[in-house]
Amino acid sequence: MCSLRDPSLRRPRRWPAALALALPLAGCAAESERPDAAPPASSSSPAGGTATAASEIRAHLRVDGHSRSYLLHRPATDGPRPFVIAFHGRGSDAAELREQSRLERAAGARGMLVAYPEGLHNGWGAGTQATEQRPDPDLDVRFTEALIKHLVRTEQADPEQVYVAGFSNGGSMALRVAAQRPGLLAGAASVSGQLPTGAAAVRPTGAVPVMVVYGADDPVRPLDGWPSPPPDPKEPIIPTLSARDSAAAFAAAGGAGEPVTEKKKGYDRTVWPLKEDAPATVQLLVVDDAGHTWPGSSITPPKGFGPTSRALDATDAILAFFTGTGR
Repeated sequence: MCSLRDPSLRRPRRWPAALALALPLAGCAAESERPDAAPPASSSSPAGGTATAASEIRAHLRVDGHSRSYLLHRPATDGPRPFVIAFHGRGSDAAELREQSRLERAAGARGMLVAYPEGLHNGWGAGTQATEQRPDPDLDVRFTEALIKHLVRTEQADPEQVYVAGFSNGGSMALRVAAQRPGLLAGAASVSGQLPTGAAAVRPTGAVPVMVVYGADDPVRPLDGWPSPPPDPKEPIIPTLSARDSAAAFAAAGGAGEPVTEKKKGYDRTVWPLKEDAPATVQLLVVDDAGHTWPGSSITPPKGFGPTSRALDATDAILAFFTGTGR
């Protein structure tokens, strides 16, 4: 059993405690191996850290009868480590998000762990409605909880500094975890992902800093949301709120003040100050001339996904937000 009643995960913090839940998470045995074609590891070490050899492994964690795989990047530091769980998009995988975002390089320079988990059927249960492929719509939420607990126990991950991020369907998954388990997280970020609505609706339940990064010209899932996507009985396309309404829902759950929008070079930033713990915020970044892409990425997006903006580096913006320098 992987009960979440682990004292190592209980901590006094500003967000509502979600860790008192006792969930039946089966088998937490883990194993690891070197991944194929791992990128070069960073050798940087922040001031005060003890340098070790940065590394990346492919590891496995058994949860609810499923062997779940993830890529784990270890920074070249020892001691308690902030860490990010990064969810890939539908039809993608961990290695592709690693290449797309390069989160592990920028995070490693900050002494942060990064885990890129693999979704079942190359996707995530970002909504609350059961489907043919995902008859248990809460499976991925429990897997995320188990992964957090496992990394705290085995990788010196700091339970006070747990973050989630993701792209597209993975961005919606990050928002779901933030909405339903705010006490687990110090922050969340979504690129090209919105909150599910309709029968699969996800509603924020507490205060947590959230950043939503969205392309103004997204042709795959529009900025204004997709309330009535075409039906697909096997793996339905989930209806979603607009990017602004997704961010505003987190702002409302956190008792935020009135938003302020400012024009930046290449994007608009809207900021809601969270009243419970200033200077924490909820933010929406709408990127000009950007499609269903990760702004600042060097990879070529699939045909029909639209352009990738170079006016904003989403990876740097997200990590600055997580570490407090971008709030």
